[in-house]
Amino acid sequence: MSFWPMMASLPLLPTVVLGLGRHRARAAQLCYVVLTWMLRLLRGQVCAARTHSFVFSHCTHGNAKSVLEAFDVYAETHASITLGPQIGQAVNEMVKNIRPSRVLELGMHCGYASVLLLRLLPADGKLLTVEQDPAVADLGEEIILVAGFKHKQFQVLTGSSGQIIPTLHCLLEVDPGTSSTFNLVLMDHDPQQYLLDLQNLEKEGLLCPLGCSIIAIIRDQGVLKALKEMVQARPECYIIKSLNNDMLELFYQKSAQ
Repeated sequence: MSFWPMMASLPLLPTVVLGLGRHRARAAQLCYVVLTWMLRLLRGQVCAARTHSFVFSHCTHGNAKSVLEAFDVYAETHASITLGPQIGQAVNEMVKNIRPSRVLELGMHCGYASVLLLRLLPADGKLLTVEQDPAVADLGEEIILVAGFKHKQFQVLTGSSGQIIPTLHCLLEVDPGTSSTFNLVLMDHDPQQYLLDLQNLEKEGLLCPLGCSIIAIIRDQGVLKALKEMVQARPECYIIKSLNNDMLELFYQKSAQ
């Protein structure tokens, strides 16, 4: 997706609104949504580019621990969309306890969580990471490679979660003798997609029926409320394992028929 042509068209939005006459209020609302989305995308790209540049030049290449430390140093002095050291440490402890082998990451950003997760996977483990913005996905993939990981250990998928989720079974089944489900899902993408994506992952049979942990980074209390209501409505399948201001950990297990 090319962002700059969209930015160049922004000055035309007021003209479009004025030309729509009696539908002006609805058109203004639509323009506001589009403008907000464009600015969020630009902010994400700029943040990812700056983060990537800092980490790339301040880490020891081939050393995953050094890469994570460079991320943490950057987060201490700059506004960043990456997890940051506090949430990163919490995720690190959770993943150590879960000990997953097949992980899905929704929302790659600049590769911080990807590197963290890959460090904790077993030798035959696999990470699939989904990022909607191609430019950000490229930066994140380079950071993963800088950290010393190989393409056989991970795969970066570019597109929306709604587009990617129905294709995941085929990607997992490429490796003979391995599970075609995930036992850990990390959600740090569009919060408004959390509930729908979780439902679709379950519908597609991608959550390990013997147990799958879901870690959701919470930046919207309305989203947290929706997830808690879903758990309350499905106690036979979901429980809340832990909850703090920034993170919700769910556990899914398919009930016996």
